[in-house]
Amino acid sequence: MDLKKLEQLLTAYKDNKLESSEAVRRISQLHYEDIGYARVDHSRSTRQGFPEVVFGAGKTREQVVGIVERLVQSSPNVLVTHTDEGTFGEVRNIVTQAEWHETARLIRIQRDNTELGVGEIAVVTAGTSDIPVAEEAALTAEAMGNRVKRVWDVGVAGIHRVLAERSLLQRARVAIVAAGMEGALPSVVGGLVSVPVIAVPTSIGYGASFGGVAALLGMLNSCASNVTVVNIDNGFGAGFVASLINRKWQEPLSDEKNK
Repeated sequence: MDLKKLEQLLTAYKDNKLESSEAVRRISQLHYEDIGYARVDHSRSTRQGFPEVVFGAGKTREQVVGIVERLVQSSPNVLVTHTDEGTFGEVRNIVTQAEWHETARLIRIQRDNTELGVGEIAVVTAGTSDIPVAEEAALTAEAMGNRVKRVWDVGVAGIHRVLAERSLLQRARVAIVAAGMEGALPSVVGGLVSVPVIAVPTSIGYGASFGGVAALLGMLNSCASNVTVVNIDNGFGAGFVASLINRKWQEPLSDEKNK
């Protein structure tokens, strides 16, 4: 539950600016709002640090728009992943600040640009073909209040390319590395830096890459101890976790502290 919004509601009720029935309705929706085809989680931001993200694939345009319409009432920043430009057009009809990012197939609404990270997040790709997945990670991290540096096309087939970026990588607080084929780049980056490396296997490669499974297995078997792995093509998940790692610590509200 969003405690700040709850306090505002109680204050409005106390000051006779809100009828009791309306106050009850709004309080009941601070956890989630049931709109029939979805239960919109309004307390996700309080629990996890960012509002519920809409996964667009498999949803109709009307469903995506309906969910976004509810989320933007309480969340300044909203993401819709794995969607299309037609859905963006419908979303922009209700939220003019919506942005369409073709490469990542992502809609971003960003009305709060508060910086929440302690440092930079480096987002790196092995090849140009990995950029769509990496860009999803970068856009997610930016929406969550981080400074992001993009480093494209520095795969191990030309190892000098990633070595030329060593200074930038070593300044980062977290590195996200997207790679297909054999998925070797995260191990290389992991050996160069002293921070967490989030490896993202992509479905780029020839037949025996098995749609990213070869890269996934290679990354899971990395000998660099600072490398961890998300699912195939899951740029969003990498950006989200990197943001939590980079976030300035805020001590949660404790019942013991308030006794």
